Amino acid sequence: MTTQHHVVRIATPADDDRLGRVMFDSVHGDPSPYSEAQRRAWIAAPRGGGDWSERLAAQHVVLAEDAAGEAVGFMSLAEGGYVDFAYLIPAARGTGLFRRLFRKIEAEAGLRGVRLLWVHASLMAEPAFAAMGFAVTEREEVAIGEERLARCRMERAL
Repeated sequence: MTTQHHVVRIATPADDDRLGRVMFDSVHGDPSPYSEAQRRAWIAAPRGGGDWSERLAAQHVVLAEDAAGEAVGFMSLAEGGYVDFAYLIPAARGTGLFRRLFRKIEAEAGLRGVRLLWVHASLMAEPAFAAMGFAVTEREEVAIGEERLARCRMERAL
């Protein structure tokens, strides 16, 4: 594991485009268990309809930046203990950053009185969430446009 210096802070609406780039780079980074067509559909879905900023504004979003100030990862907590977004660019994987972002989300959830965190984890994110103590409760395929993507629901009690 390579350790890198990352600053983790609460994201603001001014970061929305940067968060979108992190998501794009994360989804399109290799290797991936998803096809190129599946990855294109995945990226189009959350930003479709112009509601990207509204969706982010309704959540507690933590952003990680590298020493140069570049956005390298983010994670979000929505209502009901739902971890909606969790993305790291490929270069930030294996650095312990996922754990740092998750600890910030976990702390915020605790402040809100949340007793159960849950997520729809991609095949890429499933191992990272499992390492944080999440357990798979259901496997499913979700349709996005013409594509079908495998994912799982995972939960973790606080």
